[in-house]
Amino acid sequence: MFFEENKLLLIAGPCSLENEDVTFSAAECLVALRSKFPELKIVFKGSFDKANRTSIFSERGVGLEEGLRLLGEVKNRHGLPVTTDIHLPEQAAPVSEVCDVLQIPAFLCRQTDILTAAAKTGRIVSVKKGQFLSPHEMKHVVDKLKESKANEIWQIERGTTFGYHNLVVDMRSFTVMKSNGPTIFDATHSVQLPGADPNGTSGERTFVPTLARAALASGADGLFFEIHPEPAKATCDAANQIALKDFPQIISDCLCLWKAVKHLPAKE
Repeated sequence: MFFEENKLLLIAGPCSLENEDVTFSAAECLVALRSKFPELKIVFKGSFDKANRTSIFSERGVGLEEGLRLLGEVKNRHGLPVTTDIHLPEQAAPVSEVCDVLQIPAFLCRQTDILTAAAKTGRIVSVKKGQFLSPHEMKHVVDKLKESKANEIWQIERGTTFGYHNLVVDMRSFTVMKSNGPTIFDATHSVQLPGADPNGTSGERTFVPTLARAALASGADGLFFEIHPEPAKATCDAANQIALKDFPQIISDCLCLWKAVKHLPAKE
């Protein structure tokens, strides 16, 4: 299995594969973290298509062909495993030729056809819990993947819709979802304020480190972050992404807590 209990799984990269500069700057940041913190298991993530943008006028990304080229370059240049999200069942096969992990977006987590197509590639399937699901309902999603012979399954908690324009993270989710398998916390999407901006989604970046540490204390097996050289200029999730210059300290702090939690006495 790719997942290792004695390593903290870190999935990170820009929200969108905007261009080579953004993509490779993020990859170089992760390579530096890999060298500094051997206890990390790092996967690079970037989207070739932001298919669920709020507005029809929002930028969607570089497209499948260019996106896979960029992800392949990250993999070949830096030796990082890579992942991206798929939005249609027919995207699973071509994406699996490059990516080590196929990510299922939160809004599509119950779509049987896309889950089955991802599982059949033999790649790891990482599925985000929908904002509309309770943690208990993720068992059905995992069961679909298991029935489709998925090689390895990761679940990602990214908050639950709480009224209008807000998400809340129930830390009990990690105990519930871990009974199905490895569970990762999406620290940057969980601080989104969906639809709060007149033109789309806003967010509260300042709470990312707090929630990431809380998730680790609650038993999360890994962390997911969107990172960017200049978040204010990002084409998506500008209010949520973490600046590359700030990311190493956040990870260092998280690792300190993760190590302390690992040393807690095992529950009887």
